[in-house]
Amino acid sequence: MELESVGDLALHIILTKLGPENVCRAACVNKKLRLSASEDTVWSRFCLQELDLSAPLGPQGDPLPSFKAAYQKWREAFCMYPWPLVRRVKRCWDRLQGWLSMNFPEAAATLRKGASEADIQELESVLRVKLPLPTRILYRFHDGQEFADSDFTKSTLGGSLGIIGGYCFYDHLVNVNLLPLSQVILETNHIIRHLGFSSRSNYIVVAASCTSGEKLFFLNCRHGQLHVGTRNLPTDGEMMPCVPNALISSVHDRNADLQQDAMLLWLEEHGRRLQSGMIKLREEGGVRSICQFPEEPALCSTAITNGVRIRASAVFVPEHSDLQDESNRYLFSYSIRMSLIPEGCMANGMPYNYCQLHLRHWIIRDNDVIVSNVNGEAVIGKFPLLHSGGKEFVYQSCTNLQSSRGSIEGAFTFVPGRLADPKGGPFSVQVAQFPVQLPDYVF
Repeated sequence: MELESVGDLALHIILTKLGPENVCRAACVNKKLRLSASEDTVWSRFCLQELDLSAPLGPQGDPLPSFKAAYQKWREAFCMYPWPLVRRVKRCWDRLQGWLSMNFPEAAATLRKGASEADIQELESVLRVKLPLPTRILYRFHDGQEFADSDFTKSTLGGSLGIIGGYCFYDHLVNVNLLPLSQVILETNHIIRHLGFSSRSNYIVVAASCTSGEKLFFLNCRHGQLHVGTRNLPTDGEMMPCVPNALISSVHDRNADLQQDAMLLWLEEHGRRLQSGMIKLREEGGVRSICQFPEEPALCSTAITNGVRIRASAVFVPEHSDLQDESNRYLFSYSIRMSLIPEGCMANGMPYNYCQLHLRHWIIRDNDVIVSNVNGEAVIGKFPLLHSGGKEFVYQSCTNLQSSRGSIEGAFTFVPGRLADPKGGPFSVQVAQFPVQLPDYVF
């Protein structure tokens, strides 16, 4: 077919089907193809398909004059990395940043701009490690989180704005932040000296909570696995993996396009859990944070009995778990959320718009064996009064298990009205069974 007989629209469609590399090759053939290959509508399609860009922006969000210039800037900025892996890391960060911007903008504002190759090389030189390829690209997009204070342990941001989030029970509070490279160097050097690790251990600290419950995440730069410290971390350096080992490809894999280390898998899973609603924001005392207690089935149970709704779920607490203790190896915290539906509760055939908790009954199973059958008054010393359509009363407690899998179920006894002025006889409210188990991904 003569090239001149091909219409502009048809040529445009053909070029968009070729892909960026082949379009560049086609532009070298003659003037007509060069002009068609330079049309910004061609490159806007490539930017949308490969980078999800609806505007011509560079890697740091800088506006550029055209989509062609934007695409070229992206390829130049990441020319040393496999392009499919760059695109995957961008999707990961887009998912996280998109959710944060919409739901938790104050935390989104703490994300730093991407690190430079010089920043990464400085870390590798100081700590004498070689970052896995996916982790390098993750830091090129965002260099962790910004802290209000140069000392992370004193930073107010360590309390609630960690993009990984956490949990609290009793006086134990955890909220995990991603560390910038400068803080990775400081924390890693401090921990290595404190724990007596070899200076060539290949472990670096990449995420941490330095609130009332210290929690540290270590990336093994040789194997690509992410670990979290246990209760025995200060005494013998005990850690456990955060991502299934079977998913991590070798950092020496010849097919670099397929490399995936634990950091990338961990952040991808976190983004999926946020977007699906499995984990959500929780506000307490006017402070918002990402809460790791699951909110959706099958990890969260829901039961409504006589108008009282009980939601319940559990999280694994690695920093208080002792893998060497045969009888109480794993610690789990569980969260109970109770509320009264708008229609209220019934007593003596009459509806009442408030009721008060009196008694609790817990059945805790460790690998299907009942290890605790508890009856008592109140919860954490409180007798919550629920109002119809009112705010949930939330409390957390914890339990140890010998095995990595168990369950909790039980019941509460309420009275319509108040304990001091009951409007009828007591009634039982079900707490549907919910799982207490070691997860595939530890956050």
